[in-house]
Amino acid sequence: MLKNHDSAAIVAVTDIARARAFYSDTLGLDLDGEGAADGMPLVYRTGATRLVVYPSEFAGTNRANAVVWGVGDELDSIVAALEAKGVEFEHYPDVGRLEGNVHVAGGARLVWLKDPDGNILHLNSM
Repeated sequence: MLKNHDSAAIVAVTDIARARAFYSDTLGLDLDGEGAADGMPLVYRTGATRLVVYPSEFAGTNRANAVVWGVGDELDSIVAALEAKGVEFEHYPDVGRLEGNVHVAGGARLVWLKDPDGNILHLNSM
């Protein structure tokens, strides 16, 4: 039924201007469109997919990953760039061993950070 249709990630935020600054400036995503005339939702290009950011009173209530990016060999350079921008990373002691801000678990290299609303964003080397 849905296997031949594209999907997109969607993230709820409380402050659309603050979210625009984080997703555009901190993460370096390009705004693809802004939906309705009031500028909401924000739609970002991310690889061949889209990330939709919209206002909601329930922003940040998910305690699991909201968005994941497989960045391959670029993980270290992306982490370094985010560190330079002051991004704080999440550390989970039960996930592999920690090397700086990167968790190493088996053959996987994993990183977590939160957006200003507490949505969990995940980067991995896969």
